[in-house]
Amino acid sequence: MNDTTAVTELTAQVAALEAAINLVWVLIAGFLVMFMQAGFALVETGLVRAKNAAHTMGMNFLVYSIGILGYWALGFGLQMGGVGELATLGGDATLDREFTITIAGHAFGLFGMKGFFLPPHTFTSAVAALFLFQMVFMDTTATIPTGALAERWKFASFVIFSFVISGLIYPVYANWVWGGGYLATLGREFGLGHGHVDFAGSSVVHLTGGVAALVAAKIVGPRIGKFGPNGEPRPIPGHNLPMAVLGSFILAFGWFGFNAGSTLAGTDSRISVVAVNTMLASASGAFMGYLYTKYRFGVPDLSMMCNGMLAGLVAITAPCAFVGASTSIVIGVIAGGLVVEATLFVERTLKIDDPVGAIGVHGVNGMFGVLCVGLFADGSYGHGLNGVEGGVRGLFFGDGGQLAASVLGIVANIVWVVPLTAITMTLIGKTIGNRPDEESELFGLDVPELGIPGYAADDGVRDEDLITSEVAVILPSALREG
Repeated sequence: MNDTTAVTELTAQVAALEAAINLVWVLIAGFLVMFMQAGFALVETGLVRAKNAAHTMGMNFLVYSIGILGYWALGFGLQMGGVGELATLGGDATLDREFTITIAGHAFGLFGMKGFFLPPHTFTSAVAALFLFQMVFMDTTATIPTGALAERWKFASFVIFSFVISGLIYPVYANWVWGGGYLATLGREFGLGHGHVDFAGSSVVHLTGGVAALVAAKIVGPRIGKFGPNGEPRPIPGHNLPMAVLGSFILAFGWFGFNAGSTLAGTDSRISVVAVNTMLASASGAFMGYLYTKYRFGVPDLSMMCNGMLAGLVAITAPCAFVGASTSIVIGVIAGGLVVEATLFVERTLKIDDPVGAIGVHGVNGMFGVLCVGLFADGSYGHGLNGVEGGVRGLFFGDGGQLAASVLGIVANIVWVVPLTAITMTLIGKTIGNRPDEESELFGLDVPELGIPGYAADDGVRDEDLITSEVAVILPSALREG
């Protein structure tokens, strides 16, 4: 064996080892993000009333299964079917078919056309890893509306809408940003920075989910009794704040996979910077939630401490790889105050009922997070991203075009998500209906919708009766008599 052959073989072995390390990292990060579903379930269930605990848990549980199936059948192909070569996963170029139109000499990628149902000829190891990782991101988006519409969303309506958001609404916008679509090419085609840059999903995941939640909650309407005769909001406390706090910690833990995993490479040393930035923003967001509510209301609000942490995490998700430690703290501080004001605005001005504050956490701070890329990206990372030379720089570091790309990405999200959500929810409402009957809502959705209470309470019903099919008849009458 001559020296040239030996070098070639060694190079190939190193490349294969690097691809294998990256593959393992992507899978582990995906597993962490999947565990975030448990966090969402605990947060949302803790912030609603006990009579709807099983219903809220049921939505958070089933959305995972619905998301997988909808994304497998349609969503993955639409999102990633034209992404091209997967450089960090061995250069796999299986997903190579993007639907593109050309206008005035500029190419606009609109959606992928390969990978539907994961057929054998596309089901490579690299594609499988990408599917798992991207699927759990999508499922985060699909979960967000379950919190905003909690306590009055008919389960069948939730099921249908979840298929639509996982199979169509989310994947098309995600293609525009992460799948080789036109928002990613705004830099190459129009000189706007590196195009719309969203490292881990402030716009793709959180803004999409937040906008969908806003529209859907407006269409479904508020919970019975939420607003008084003059439109004044009435507090409806959740039943288990310790559950919500535990869920928030689980989400913060899983977020390390969410953000650091978006390198798609365990060999990328930027992972540690991303992880620390994520931690700093979560801490400053939570602490600002404490300070701001203490200043605003006289006493700190525990639920807003949790939402402050989550808001900091949402806001840092897009810029986490492109900013420094101090900037991450600033982003978290702003997010922690912003989520309080946004939640109050949604409730008091827009008159939209959002039991868990999902619109403020994900929608408003998802938008803010993307703007942070356009403002604070310091050029230290992202060299060659989206085919543009140099690192990603925001307005404060000399590139106003990056901010313009961020704004265009936000506008595109709203223009796409709002009408699709409105059409879907309206059609469901006109067919099977979007919310249960008034009696079911008043006495709790657990039994009417799922046939069993979330908690077996001392309500005059025998324990042995609670596990029979008659519970759907027994429990409502027992509640009425009680």
